[in-house]
Amino acid sequence: MDTIFAQATAPGRAGVSIIRLSGVQAYSIASEFCNIPLAGRSGLRSLKAADNSLIDKALVLFFEIGASFTGEQVIEFHVHGGLATVAKLLSELSAFDGCRLASPGEFTRRALENGQLDLNQVEALSDLIDAETESQRKQAISVLEGSFGELGKVWRADLLRAVALLEASIDFSDEEIPNDLYLEVLDLVRKTKVSVSSVLNRSSISSKIRSGFTVAIVGTPNVGKSTLLNAIAGRQAAITSDVAGTTRDVIETRVDLKGLAVTFLDTAGLHESDDFIENLGISMAYKASDAADVRIFLVERDNEVLPFPARPDDFVVLNKADLGAKNGLSVSGKTGEGVSELLNLIAERLLKKTSLDVVAIRERQIKGLHAANALLANVMVLTEQKPLAFELACQELYFALTELDFVFGKIDIEGVLDEIFSSFCLGK
Repeated sequence: MDTIFAQATAPGRAGVSIIRLSGVQAYSIASEFCNIPLAGRSGLRSLKAADNSLIDKALVLFFEIGASFTGEQVIEFHVHGGLATVAKLLSELSAFDGCRLASPGEFTRRALENGQLDLNQVEALSDLIDAETESQRKQAISVLEGSFGELGKVWRADLLRAVALLEASIDFSDEEIPNDLYLEVLDLVRKTKVSVSSVLNRSSISSKIRSGFTVAIVGTPNVGKSTLLNAIAGRQAAITSDVAGTTRDVIETRVDLKGLAVTFLDTAGLHESDDFIENLGISMAYKASDAADVRIFLVERDNEVLPFPARPDDFVVLNKADLGAKNGLSVSGKTGEGVSELLNLIAERLLKKTSLDVVAIRERQIKGLHAANALLANVMVLTEQKPLAFELACQELYFALTELDFVFGKIDIEGVLDEIFSSFCLGK
């Protein structure tokens, strides 16, 4: 296998740039540039090129096999971040046989292949790099620490025990085997199913931490939806006008709301119209509001009839609080009055719905857990049948284990790996 190298820090001028070298030749190649510090230690070294000219004075770190990110021998060169310095060192490294520039995500892929990370930790690492909010960072760290993987090990161990018991019942049916053996199988399967279901229940909303929540602002034309959106965004995200029907499309602005990624949608005014284009916008407004996690119904009167029924998480907000009475929840997009209070209420409502406990946050994970959960339900039914359908129950358990293995990356899933690592940056 080739020894690979890449710049692990962002390209461009910087105070320090890190060049990472990993593979079976890492130590011998790095020794051509300087004396390598002891494993686990760092040292300031003068890096010499093939012609013995000085490349740079750099901090050099050596990680032994099993103690590095990739699980291989790894050398890191912490050089000054000038473009020419980095280019020179990369050029010198590329001159060695069997040493090449790493492809995107290849360091992390080797960490997976060498057992340093599981598949979910790999995805969490990608999420950590892409994290825009504090909640996204915390969620990624939770998975990266291995909490999800540890729970998966418990599920797998319990189901393997259940399989062994069923196999024993099948293979040694003529021997003296306790008649109540199936009760332990039921207990193991039931316990696993409850745990998987719990993760799925939390995941249905907690996955929104990664992808982001949506809040739709809905109401009649010229009620002040666009003005409110601009007040929330702190800039002119939408055109405002006294002319009704200015907004004919769904306008989005994304904000960090107490650590949550939230996209606010300004929708077209809901009313009867003969204008074909405006009706398209109104249709889009209905679709966007239906799919939103929270809706803000912006009204001008306390007793105003809503265009469609509100859900428990929705807010009915009286607009233009600067011009009239302030009954209940009211805001003024023009002056900003009440906007902070409204945002705090929305954040509190969304935070109550989220959980940083062990969750599945990728569609691939959620799909696999749903499939495994359905198979475990089948096992419970088959195990309680008379006569006992142990062969069928055993087969369903094997299928459930296969689904879990797919979730945790224990089987050959090259297509999934290629998709995951294609989104990684070079040097990671």
